[in-house]
Amino acid sequence: MTTTPAPASSLNAARRARDLDRLSDRPEVDLLVVGGGITGTGVALDAASRGLSVLLAERHDLAFGTSRWSSKLVHGGLRYLAKGQLGIAYESARERHLLLARTAPHLVRALPMLLPLHESVSLPQAALTRTGFLLGDALRVAAGTRRGTLPRTRRVSRERVLDLAPALRAQGLRGGQLAYDGQLVDDARLVIALARTAAAHGAAVVTRCAAEELHGRGAVLRDGLTGERLQVRARAVVNATGVWADRLVPDVRLRPSRGSHLVLPGALFGGLRSALTVPVPGETNRFVLVLPQDGGRVYVGLTDEPLDGPVPDVPGVPEEDVTFLLDVLGSVLTTRVRRSDVLGAYAGLRPLLDGGPGRSADLSRRHAVLTSPDGVVTVVGGKLTTYRRMAEDAVDTALARSGLTAGPCRTTRLPLVGAGSPVALARLHAPAHLVARYGTEAEAVAALAGVDSDGNSGHSGNGGGTEDAGALPEGVTGAELRWAVRMEGALDEQDLLERRTRIGLVPADRERALPAARAALTAP
Repeated sequence: MTTTPAPASSLNAARRARDLDRLSDRPEVDLLVVGGGITGTGVALDAASRGLSVLLAERHDLAFGTSRWSSKLVHGGLRYLAKGQLGIAYESARERHLLLARTAPHLVRALPMLLPLHESVSLPQAALTRTGFLLGDALRVAAGTRRGTLPRTRRVSRERVLDLAPALRAQGLRGGQLAYDGQLVDDARLVIALARTAAAHGAAVVTRCAAEELHGRGAVLRDGLTGERLQVRARAVVNATGVWADRLVPDVRLRPSRGSHLVLPGALFGGLRSALTVPVPGETNRFVLVLPQDGGRVYVGLTDEPLDGPVPDVPGVPEEDVTFLLDVLGSVLTTRVRRSDVLGAYAGLRPLLDGGPGRSADLSRRHAVLTSPDGVVTVVGGKLTTYRRMAEDAVDTALARSGLTAGPCRTTRLPLVGAGSPVALARLHAPAHLVARYGTEAEAVAALAGVDSDGNSGHSGNGGGTEDAGALPEGVTGAELRWAVRMEGALDEQDLLERRTRIGLVPADRERALPAARAALTAP
């Protein structure tokens, strides 16, 4: 039986046009949200689910900025414990629990994370990390996450380490420590799910719509497709534009930092069955992560360097970041990874509040909700894991300032589009890779190409139903591209290749997939 998606959650070009037409006739909303990343879509869902009329305006595409450039981890707050930040550590663990157990269990899974103990990790340092992992277990218990969802931390033998990560250097290896955290199948998919769930609750989600002027009672928006300007009146305004927040509210003082990642072939790691937490030589509390992904790729990151100069729309990865990551990786592998092995690279910019002199790595990751003299509420800082709490605080502040009446926050128990229990997901008649990305909607996605439960299709290529589907990488179907156009608001090839799927992370894959993306945009 195919799951029929709720029309109310659909985002597409036709709905965008209808929403803009309605705003032209009645340009008034309770809440205007500017920014379509994880925070902005979270704010839109929080407010719409409380009964407010909401407009979300994004100048590019959903998940265009920092939200698609993360490590795809749902952190439990372990790094904050090391700095004595117990409050934010517990908040992270609690929000991780909500994502795993209630709101997005189809998009978040348990990830084993192995810390190999080579001779470069001293016994005192190993004891310190062990203590940190045990405290992480305590956070998990305090947050209500069961051991069956996230297993407890444990020591593992040298043999077990090499079984989990065969490419590790055996010389000088005395064992390892194994912990568990949350991993997103894709960070951009979480943003899309939030936006569609907000739309299902009545929010207007309009991409390619830039805020040219912003104040506490509304904004002047420009339609990026037609060039038309629209003046919107709002009883409350939230600026959720991340590292670009100071463009709209100059009083906000940010100090962005850059986190770079490499995309590598999984074959280099010899059947990696766990993520790796690799200590940075010479540092006591800094690590590089090696993160296996669906589709046979591995991400390696990340750096934490201050951004100098203007904030770009799409940050580049400087060669010194590539060298740093490869050097750290080379300290624990049998065979050194070469520069020519790198398939792609990406960098995200953290919207950190300016905390004065010092390393950007030492700045607090706690979020802040600021109100400008004219009433614009700006939310910055924080982490992807804690987006829901950030959104709740921003909406609470906007309500208090504006005098709007609304119900209490509902997002701690509000499942996102596609969410389902493990039992419900296991009963679906759809390929596993579609269930992992679309949850309960996987059958509807598969139906676009006639894909059966084994992933077979009556169409050519990867089951896309388009003549160019064979140009898509393994694990991505043309049906997914068509679904993205019909249901997820994709308007052009870049939306499809860079954000609805992550084909664009590898430039060579992007070029090969362009014909399939163009075909999906014109498919009936």
